[in-house]
Amino acid sequence: MSERQREIEAVLGLGRPQRGRIWWALAAVLALGGLGAWYLAQRSAGVGIAYATQAVVRGDLVVTVTATGSVEPTNMVDISSELSGTLKEVLVDFNDRVETGQVLARLDTANLEAKVAVQRANLRAADARVARAQATLNEVETNFDTSRQLDERGVTSRQSLDTARAALDRARADLEIAEADVALSSANLRLAETELAKACICSPITGVVLDRQADTGQIVAASLSAPVLFTVAEDLTRMELQVAVDEADIGRLEIGDAATFTVDAYDTRTFPAEIARIRYAPQTAEGVVTYLATLDVDNSHLALRPGMTATAEIVVSKVGDALLVPNAALRFRPAVTAAEEEEGGGSGLLGLIMPRRPSLPDAPRAADAVWVLRAGQPVEVAIEPGDSDGQLTEIRSGGLTEGDLVIIGQDG
Repeated sequence: MSERQREIEAVLGLGRPQRGRIWWALAAVLALGGLGAWYLAQRSAGVGIAYATQAVVRGDLVVTVTATGSVEPTNMVDISSELSGTLKEVLVDFNDRVETGQVLARLDTANLEAKVAVQRANLRAADARVARAQATLNEVETNFDTSRQLDERGVTSRQSLDTARAALDRARADLEIAEADVALSSANLRLAETELAKACICSPITGVVLDRQADTGQIVAASLSAPVLFTVAEDLTRMELQVAVDEADIGRLEIGDAATFTVDAYDTRTFPAEIARIRYAPQTAEGVVTYLATLDVDNSHLALRPGMTATAEIVVSKVGDALLVPNAALRFRPAVTAAEEEEGGGSGLLGLIMPRRPSLPDAPRAADAVWVLRAGQPVEVAIEPGDSDGQLTEIRSGGLTEGDLVIIGQDG
């Protein structure tokens, strides 16, 4: 190297130590660029993103509607007293079996029996008045016939005949009055006897006494409101389950749908039932609209008791050999998180060297498509969903096949 070249290098600062630093800087830039390209390629290929998947399967799908309610007797009667008075005796207790017409309790009937006796006496007096009126009528008829015959012979005056005819009319009217008195007395007697019969509080049905609110010596005031003294259930071997069904589910229920239900008294036991009636009238509580459905229950084992709280599963649809995917797959939407955006790089030289990785396109609505992992990449597949049991959904048509790995979650 000539003296002049050394002078130029000295002026430009191109000595050996400086050239070494420049080469090291260039090497570092090239290394960072290669690292950024590798990073971008790996992220674009999906490396670093872990997808949770589940295989598409074939099987039977049973769709149910859940509702809660209570077990009740098919016919339950509250028995009251139509009369006021004091309970003289109570003849039954809780859980006693009773027959139709059996006496459950009796009121003190001394006053009622006296009223019956009075009406019977009035009836006998009315009968006697009828007999007397009939005798008088017979006598007057005889006198009238005699007066008429004498008038025809011209022996007596016309006035005598008119007097006899008036007496006959009065006698006939007296007989009618007496007969009316008999009818009135008879009706009063029947009324008194009816009230006396009501003093006997009897069971209108054959069944079991569920509740008793009557005690000997208790005063019953029926004039204010009819007090419930006994509650009798007709037949505990046949029960019914009354459940409140949400308005969103009521349209799927039909009479005859099969169901099963559980009660708290038996943790592992299920009971069969069948829908017998669905009421049209709504029930609204705290803004929630429900409809009452009644299910027939066989309780021949007598394990169920009135008032038990039950949770029913009503079968509304069955699909055989269906293509099934988990409901989580319908909700999955791949997206780039904020952390990924930050780690994708910034601006300046580092942003140019390590550019942001491309994001996946927005997923369509969950009811229209699912995402399937194919060759390590999420692929959007259009579907037509059907019924769901809350965990799995039937796929009626689309690009899915049995064994496809649908994405249900994402990490990274």
